[in-house]
Amino acid sequence: MTAVASEASGAGPPPPDVDIVTFGCRLNAYESEVIRRRAAEDGLSDAIVFNTCAVTNEAVRQARQAIRKARRERPGAKVIVTGCAAQIDPAAFAAMPEVDLVLGNAEKSQAGAYAAPPAGAEPLRVRVNDIMSVRETAGHLIEGLKDRARAYVEVQNGCDHRCTFCIIPYGRGNSRSAAAGEVVEQVRRLAAQGYREVVLTGVDVTSWGADLPGQPTLGQLVARILKLVPELPRLRLSSIDAAEIDPDLLRCLATEPRLMPYLHLSLQAGDDMILKRMKRRHGRADALKLVAEVRAVRPDVAFGADLIAGFPTETDEMFENTLRLVDEAGLAFLHVFPFSARPGTPAARMPKVKGEVVKARAARLRAAGEAALARHLEGQVGRTLSGLVERPGVARGEDFTEIAFEGEAEVGGVCDLVVTGHDGRRVLATAAGAA
Repeated sequence: MTAVASEASGAGPPPPDVDIVTFGCRLNAYESEVIRRRAAEDGLSDAIVFNTCAVTNEAVRQARQAIRKARRERPGAKVIVTGCAAQIDPAAFAAMPEVDLVLGNAEKSQAGAYAAPPAGAEPLRVRVNDIMSVRETAGHLIEGLKDRARAYVEVQNGCDHRCTFCIIPYGRGNSRSAAAGEVVEQVRRLAAQGYREVVLTGVDVTSWGADLPGQPTLGQLVARILKLVPELPRLRLSSIDAAEIDPDLLRCLATEPRLMPYLHLSLQAGDDMILKRMKRRHGRADALKLVAEVRAVRPDVAFGADLIAGFPTETDEMFENTLRLVDEAGLAFLHVFPFSARPGTPAARMPKVKGEVVKARAARLRAAGEAALARHLEGQVGRTLSGLVERPGVARGEDFTEIAFEGEAEVGGVCDLVVTGHDGRRVLATAAGAA
C-alpha cells in the first residue's frame, strides 16, 4: 500500500528503451513483471509504462507528477498509464497531454495490449473496460517475479468486500481465484528453478477459493502446496484479513515449519466503533483472539499490521484504543497510514478529523511501531536465525525480521545467521554457513 515509485526489477532484461514504473502495493510490483513480458512480446519500444496505485490521494498525485517529469526527460517516448488509478479514473489521465495510452487493470496483462495498431486503424487512447464484469481467474498473472531471492505467485485478484474507506475494489473488481492445480504447478516450476521461498499474494488472499467449485480454503491450498512440492523450503503469505483465517490454515501454522511464521494483518483500527464505521468484519476482541490462537500453536510467530490514523469521527478515546492494540497484540511491524479520503467512498462523506490531529496521531502510531519493532529485535539478540539472502549482506528471517550480516552467502540462498545486536530497524548478525 506504500505509494513509492520504482522501476520494476525482473528475471530478464526489459524490452529496448522501455521503463516500467510501479507505484503502490506488492501486487502491483509483481504484475509489473507481467507488463514487462507483454511489452517485450508485443514489440513495444521507446516507452514508459506507469503502473499506478489508487489507495490514497497522495499515490495518485505522485503518479501524475512522475508522468509529467518523464515527459520532460524523454519527450519522444510513448507514455502508457495503467493500474488502479487509471482503472478508476481513466478520463483524468487521458486528459493529461503527456499521456499517449490508458489501459485498465484487466487490459494491462492481455496479449497485444502494447502492440502497435494495424496499419490504417485509428489508435484508441483509452482501453478501460468495466472491471466488475471480469470473471476470469487470476491464473494468467501468477508468473510475476520481483527479485532474485524469492518468487511470487498471484493466487487471487479483486475483493468482494466494501470497506467504507477503500477504493480498491473499483480498481480490481470482484474476487477471482486461480485454480489450485495451476498454483501448485507454478510453485513446482519455481522451486525447480532454484527459488527457496515462494510468496502467495493477491488483493484479498484469504478469500481464495470462495468462487471455486467446492469452495476450498486458503489453508487447504497451503497444505496442498506443501504436500505436493516437498522440495520447496519456504512458503510465505502476503497480507491477510484477520476475519478469514480458516482452521486448515491454523493447522498448517501449527504443523508445517516450511510455512513461515509471519502474518501481516489488515487490522486498520483497534476501536470497535471505528471498525464498524469502516465496515470491517472483525472487532477488537476478534483481533486479539486471533493473535493468541496463532501464538498458542506457533510461539515463534511475528505479526505486522496495517493501521489507519484519523479515520472520520475518530475521537481521542477511539484512537487510544488503536494505540493500545499495538502492545496488546504484540505487533512487531506496522504500516501506518494517515486517513486519506477517496472520492466515491462512504468514508469521504463522513465528518472528518482535523488534518493536524490526523498527522499527530499518525506520528504517535509510528513511534509506537518503532518501539514495538525495537522490542522484537531485542528479543532476537543471541539467537541463530535462518535467513533468506535478499542481496549481499542483507537477509530476511523466517518471521520477516530484516538481518544485516557480515560474511559471504549466496543471494537467494538460505543460511544460518548469529544475531549479535540491532540498530532499531534490523538485527545485526554474522553468517554461520550457507545452505
